[in-house]
Amino acid sequence: MIRVILPYHLSNLARVDREIQIEVTGPVTQRSLLDALERTYPALRGTIRDHATQQRRPFIRFFACGQDLSHLSPDVPLPDEVVSGAEPFLVVGAMAGG
Repeated sequence: MIRVILPYHLSNLARVDREIQIEVTGPVTQRSLLDALERTYPALRGTIRDHATQQRRPFIRFFACGQDLSHLSPDVPLPDEVVSGAEPFLVVGAMAGG
């Protein structure tokens, strides 16, 4: 099981705790993880990725193992620590403003 930590507004929208567990079949990549997340919690469809392009929304970032994974290809395998459940995959809402 993959541990995913969601920002408050997304966990509230999906009506789940901030940390959830998702089962992913096959290679564990950002794409396969987000596909499983949206399949399990349909309320999150379109909030993390654009409906049409499937690209990450501008103010959403992904982190794992102390690294920013936001600009990596969505098909790059996630770190082994994330796959084993030792480390969470963090979905972070970036802050902007002035």
